Amino acid sequence: MFKESVKTLLSEALDERQDLFLLSCDISEANAIKIIIDGDNGVLVEDCMFISRAIEHNLDREEHDFSLEVASAGATTPLVHKRQYKKNIGRTLQVNANGEKFEGVLSQTNEEDIVLTWKAREPKPVGKGKVTVEKEVALPYQNITEAKVKIKF
Repeated sequence: MFKESVKTLLSEALDERQDLFLLSCDISEANAIKIIIDGDNGVLVEDCMFISRAIEHNLDREEHDFSLEVASAGATTPLVHKRQYKKNIGRTLQVNANGEKFEGVLSQTNEEDIVLTWKAREPKPVGKGKVTVEKEVALPYQNITEAKVKIKF
């Protein structure tokens, strides 16, 4: 009953804030609630507070003893939701798919796949030396085993 109440309150809060979406919601046997959210425009502390209040203020502390943590996805957290790819267009990703590793700039996304582009040095077709060529690969979501944003300093 407690878990259903939490999930209902969470769902209502996310319905109110269409720019936010759920990545995970875990509720332990000891009623420790851990919610991870992301947003189409990123997540501010105020967004986490909004979700936290929507849940905490509607649960009875006299009836249930619980702890609540609402956090945003970290910079190195793997991408798990299609909406996360869209907001990362133009950033460099490391993607494991089809048993291979790819690294490139996320150039586009749609409902079925993502497209990565990168530059590679290859031997010239004629003569000596190398030439820089633009490479591109489309990777269907179902073939992606892990994707992370590559942080550059």
